[in-house]
Amino acid sequence: MSGPRQDSPPGELATSSGPAFPELGFYALAGQAESSRDLIGEVRLAERLGLGSAFISERFDKKEAAVLSGAAGAVSEQMTIVTAATNHNTRHPMITAAIARTMQSLTGGRFVLGLGRGIPVIQDTYGMARITTAQLEDFVGIMRRLFRGEVIMGHESYPVLYLAAINEELPLGLVAFGPNSLALGGRCFDQVILHTFFTEETTRRCVATVKEAAVRAGRDPDQVKVWSCFATIGDHIPEDRRLMKSVGRLATYLQGYGDLLVQTNGWDPAVLERFRSDSVVAGFLGGIDSNATTDQLGHIATLLPDEWLTASATGSPPQCVTAIRNQLAMGCDGVILHGATPAELEPVITAYRG
Repeated sequence: MSGPRQDSPPGELATSSGPAFPELGFYALAGQAESSRDLIGEVRLAERLGLGSAFISERFDKKEAAVLSGAAGAVSEQMTIVTAATNHNTRHPMITAAIARTMQSLTGGRFVLGLGRGIPVIQDTYGMARITTAQLEDFVGIMRRLFRGEVIMGHESYPVLYLAAINEELPLGLVAFGPNSLALGGRCFDQVILHTFFTEETTRRCVATVKEAAVRAGRDPDQVKVWSCFATIGDHIPEDRRLMKSVGRLATYLQGYGDLLVQTNGWDPAVLERFRSDSVVAGFLGGIDSNATTDQLGHIATLLPDEWLTASATGSPPQCVTAIRNQLAMGCDGVILHGATPAELEPVITAYRG
């Protein structure tokens, strides 16, 4: 690996051959940022630290993936920018294709279009159709063909689709949870992003499902990158923020799709029912991680078994690094250091470098 770029600021770890740690990524605006503009400083610091990928999540109320991806691409030089995730049915496919093509041009090919099924309760609330496996597979085919320069005519939903004068590769990612999505990821996608708070057994099983599906589809399983999405909450982070990033985040997932998470991990569904029926949780408006007080989070912590929160990197920075490396040892190709800003991750990256 060559040395640091001569025009890099002090501490720059990215090199002319790429990021120092291509196997590591982070989620931008993961710390309940007050302004979307915080993304700019986060991406710049993450690239200086050597992180290989910036993941962009989408929330309809305050985070639109295309705008944030453009900003991240504009202020970075080597990091891969990944939407993880947007939904294919919230935009016309030509708009999504135009976003992806613009991002590839802006970044010199550093963009991955990451898709997901979305959250059914939100889709129902907004009057949007729920996303099926067949729809995702069809959409992948559309994007592949458009980026090969094909004219698509006679599709059941779109009379004509065409991107003029193009013959490019568009890497595609999938945020996958259940077995059908994981198999789809191995069959059709280039990257698969797992969910946070997966147990070790679940993580190993999910990796195997993706890789085996790739083999059955006649693909090289090593060419399908599986990302662990791993909560990274070191002791150097203030206690109230650690509580929000651990208890608050898991509680919010249980609000949105608790049955699926509990079933996937083989957890006790009776615990989920007690959680839901608790007076604080049942009467809570909005996401717990965004709105709960420290006292409320302390109460909610008593409702969750300790083992439900252990699937994370905690403790000192070296202890966090041991947990992160264990995710790679379980077969994951990369680890997203989830729930922490690059500034909060810096001590962990320093330890990882050692």
